[in-house]
Amino acid sequence: MTEPIIKIDAISKSFGTFQVLDGLSMQVMPREKLALIGPSGSGKTTILRILMTLERIDAGHIAIEGEQLYHMPKNGGLIAADERHLTKMRQKIGMVFQLFNLFPHMSVIDNVTLAPMLTKGVARAAAEKRAMELLDMVGMSEKAKAMPAQLSGGQKQRVAIARALALQPKIMLFDEVTSALDPELVEEVLNVLWKLCAETDMTMLLVTHEMGFARDFADRVLFFDRGKIVEEGKPDELFRNPKQERTQTFLRKIIAAGHRV
Repeated sequence: MTEPIIKIDAISKSFGTFQVLDGLSMQVMPREKLALIGPSGSGKTTILRILMTLERIDAGHIAIEGEQLYHMPKNGGLIAADERHLTKMRQKIGMVFQLFNLFPHMSVIDNVTLAPMLTKGVARAAAEKRAMELLDMVGMSEKAKAMPAQLSGGQKQRVAIARALALQPKIMLFDEVTSALDPELVEEVLNVLWKLCAETDMTMLLVTHEMGFARDFADRVLFFDRGKIVEEGKPDELFRNPKQERTQTFLRKIIAAGHRV
């Protein structure tokens, strides 16, 4: 039996008095494509940020490939992870953000080569060779010398995907990667995600409001509300015949707003 690549066990997270995640447990299998859906504030993005160690958990445990993310062994027990451990664990995971987060003062190719050179000590020539391969994969090799300000939103997002891939992560996290784009630019980014599905065996977690894409892309869909998983299942089952009333209400509103499900 294959072990989960991500195992989340009873994690909680609050921001002040607002509890975003409440004893959440879930597992993700290697190569699985998982869509996380639900209303704003339901905890979806917080899960991605916690996996990327951009936010710390208040309670619980997370294991990546069987190794604790926020804890490390000492004297037969577990203690809080130090920065060296967190840095090592981060290299297993890449994240693409809603608002691109490219360095505005650096060219496209420098954005993509920076992390491998800094964190893995990759020589510039090797980093640039790999960067050009990744930029070619996302259809951006001709813009290698351009600055982010010269790119459209869709182009920036494709560069951000190449940058996340540069560290060769086993897990990719996508946080609403199309929500900041004009409608005509959404398809070009979704096409890159389809290409990643076809050409890599990475595990992917996708937070999205693009329900039609989630249905076609995901092996499994998790519907979140108030920091808990309300319902999960295969896309066709969950979208066509949701069992929970809260899921039914959410999907009705999504359809009423003109989204394809």
